[in-house]
Amino acid sequence: MELLAIPVFVLDPECRVIIWNRACERLTGVPATEVLGTRDHWRSFYDVPRPTLADLVIQDRTAEVGALYQRQIAPESSPEGLAAENWCDMPRAGKRRYLAVDANAIYTDDGALMGVIETLRDMTDEKNAQIALEQQARRDALTGLANRRWFDETMKSEWARALRQKQPLSLLMVDVDNFKQYNDVHGHLGGDDCLRRIATAVASEMRANDLVARYGGEEFAVILPNQALKGAAIVAERIRRRVEKLGVPHPVAAGRHVTVSIGAATALAAPGMDPSQLVAIADAALYRAKHMGRNRISLPLSEAA
Repeated sequence: MELLAIPVFVLDPECRVIIWNRACERLTGVPATEVLGTRDHWRSFYDVPRPTLADLVIQDRTAEVGALYQRQIAPESSPEGLAAENWCDMPRAGKRRYLAVDANAIYTDDGALMGVIETLRDMTDEKNAQIALEQQARRDALTGLANRRWFDETMKSEWARALRQKQPLSLLMVDVDNFKQYNDVHGHLGGDDCLRRIATAVASEMRANDLVARYGGEEFAVILPNQALKGAAIVAERIRRRVEKLGVPHPVAAGRHVTVSIGAATALAAPGMDPSQLVAIADAALYRAKHMGRNRISLPLSEAA
């Protein structure tokens, strides 16, 4: 066990370390001499005291795995064992690692517990790759903003939160004025560059918990949690001015530069309502902004009256 390539440590029935192999030393940066005979093995993995999987097996606390570990999985080696995955602080190694952990009890011939063996696998690279893929799947390739899928997911979750907390939820629908004509003159590459610049301008006006998404084509959507309509209108006007100040030349626009029209809407979520109603109200407000001459913001009719 000492020479195994897989990091392994073993605890006795009193949760003291009796084996800490060389691979475990390399993974944690902690030599065996520091932990053998102690209950301090947790310090190799975490900044604050918490049980390892082996501790949970010994202390008969297996029901706590779900609360302490990011993912619990079916153990391959033994149905009586535990298997889980989690981010670990790794204080001595100096870098957080995502570890897959298995813990299995060892018994004497008469059934007495001798100890628990815990094996560790460093899955940090695989986990980071998975996270990157998940983020890529939720982002618009052209602008780097959230894509429609992420927008739909966020709308559902923010609507549910607004319903629970009885808070307003606002939405802005932002559309680039006369974009087809811009594309006709500058081509798709020029149109793509224009959309990227506008996306950056819109995102620069957001709070940390707001979400900007490319809704489709030249249209963007902005989710503003816990924001009343008055505040949403202020944000919308800031966005409109910032895009206008970009001064992107437009050959046929009234002011000879690219502008946006914005529809704003706010809802107090209630049972029987759903997020699509808020989207429809913001869309209708956007249509009015276009109809009234573009380069402006529009509120729902009940508020604008």
